Amino acid sequence: MSVKNLFGRLFGKTAAPAQPAPPSKLDAELREKIRRSFDEASHDEEHFPSTIDPRIQHVQILLKHFGPLDDLTVLDAGCGKGRFARVLHEKYPTAGIWGMDISPEMLKYVPDEIPTKTGTLTEIPFPNAMFDCVYATESLEHAVEIEKAVGELCRVLKPGGKLVIIDKNAEHWGKLDTPAWEKWFDRKEIERYLAKDCRSVHSQFISYWEDVEPDGLFLAWLALK
Repeated sequence: MSVKNLFGRLFGKTAAPAQPAPPSKLDAELREKIRRSFDEASHDEEHFPSTIDPRIQHVQILLKHFGPLDDLTVLDAGCGKGRFARVLHEKYPTAGIWGMDISPEMLKYVPDEIPTKTGTLTEIPFPNAMFDCVYATESLEHAVEIEKAVGELCRVLKPGGKLVIIDKNAEHWGKLDTPAWEKWFDRKEIERYLAKDCRSVHSQFISYWEDVEPDGLFLAWLALK
């Protein structure tokens, strides 16, 4: 037993298990495996719901960082069933909100008024500088080639545009069951990737609900290109 875990047991805490090295390359075989996984998961409404409570802090972070979205273009990168895009569209019906996901089956649940494209975060199927705002909520963890994916999120963002990434903290690895390709992140790691293309980058711990203190599981990275 490590000294760290020994002290953890003595004082009521145990260190999180080390995160195993995920695959480093998103080849065609792995891409197809991830796609099939989410196609199958699309039928699981309990764990992959079509809607989200707009009061949760994931939503509130997007609204606060982006500001009013009237007549702006927005990309939900890795949108799943479009639950966040749905909330933003209901609040800002004149915004041009797009959803993108690796799973065609997930995209079938996105409201008809939100256009969608199939794609991966490492090859986002949109032109350079198309969007005023881009966000990836718990989707970067599935991108495999993380630095490339962050670069793609920045590529499709206009100069002066705003970007939000919400995902899980590597220090809490082991709290949830995860597929073999999933990766959780060090706070500074994503900040470094964003800083290559963005002039302002910061991060913060967030909770799920406003009246609950953050427990360190979720991080939000906020950037301005």
